[in-house]
Amino acid sequence: MRIVGVRERTVPISRYATGEAIGGDLDTTAVAVVTDVLRDGEPIVGFGFSSVGRFGQGGLIRDRFAPRLLAAADEVASAAGDNIDPFRAWDRMMRAEKPGGHGERCVAVGTLDMALWDAAAKIADRPLHAFLTHATGASGPAARVPVYAGGGYYFPEDDVDRLTDEVRGFLDQGHTHVKIKIGGRTLGEDLERIEAVLAVLPSADRLAVDAMNRYDPDQAVRVACALAPYGLRWFEDVCDPLDFAAHARIAEHYAPPLAAGEALFSAADAQNLARHGGLRPDRDVLVFDPAHCYGLPGFLQIVQVMEAAGWGRGAFQPHGGHLFSLHIAAALGLGGSEANPHNFQPFGGFADAAVVEDGHVRPPDAPGIGFETRSDLFALFRSLL
Repeated sequence: MRIVGVRERTVPISRYATGEAIGGDLDTTAVAVVTDVLRDGEPIVGFGFSSVGRFGQGGLIRDRFAPRLLAAADEVASAAGDNIDPFRAWDRMMRAEKPGGHGERCVAVGTLDMALWDAAAKIADRPLHAFLTHATGASGPAARVPVYAGGGYYFPEDDVDRLTDEVRGFLDQGHTHVKIKIGGRTLGEDLERIEAVLAVLPSADRLAVDAMNRYDPDQAVRVACALAPYGLRWFEDVCDPLDFAAHARIAEHYAPPLAAGEALFSAADAQNLARHGGLRPDRDVLVFDPAHCYGLPGFLQIVQVMEAAGWGRGAFQPHGGHLFSLHIAAALGLGGSEANPHNFQPFGGFADAAVVEDGHVRPPDAPGIGFETRSDLFALFRSLL
């Protein structure tokens, strides 16, 4: 079993299904890892992408990590020689890398790692959540995963009306919990948005808010004091992700749940958050993105670090809102996963035929991650070949 090729392309994505890109243009890198294993006369190919919300990593993939992966093509097979071992492949990609410097290379490695897991599960002819259960020694995949609908970006016109329409649409789809953005306008305007959404939801604990790390420490405390009486589900990414002293200060002023981790990318970052961030394992939420954390091997290191610090797996709600995070949440018994029903297309969301049942989604049973169950996304991946 050998890897015989890696293809990549960086493509634009939007936060909006209509193509509106408020807050800056975004892109992501799609990859295809081609193996020499044939099924029905066609090579088995694993697909992956750089998750969403940051930027593509085509340069690092093309110039640094794909060449290492191809150079080690004879070293990444499983012990039986009949499949890829993604952990071995990860080790080969990370050879000669020094500690630190996580901000970009972690995403490049995570992109390729996603494709490697897709290929390995396809070769085993198993859906990824079942394959991961065996590969990681987890207790067993969950039949359904709790998900929440991410969205709530600022609209350029009629913001509050369009926001409430968006939330009603999430509820009509079967979602029970939603997350919207704050921090991009005045506090008064954000409170108006929050109160408009709360008027649509049955209770405040169905709504989370995400500041996308916009606030400085003093702003963060003022906003935390204003939000605390609402009793929201969580207040996410409040300040600079590496300002752990500010995190601890905010936690002193904000008794309801906080969420952090989306913009942290390594086990060392997670350890500093646990040691110095003032977060509380009995209520706070961890939103690390597996694809941004050096892929599944890096994410498992983070889980191990946080468990040692007293956190349960139920605290993890992976960022991304796509199939890879959904499978990981199912396999590892995490607390849930984000969903992106219409953001970041065609990458956000789950299978075309997926049904949201009382806020839960079943991972697809197709071999691998199941990108083939998403027609538009699969067409993009196939174009790489």
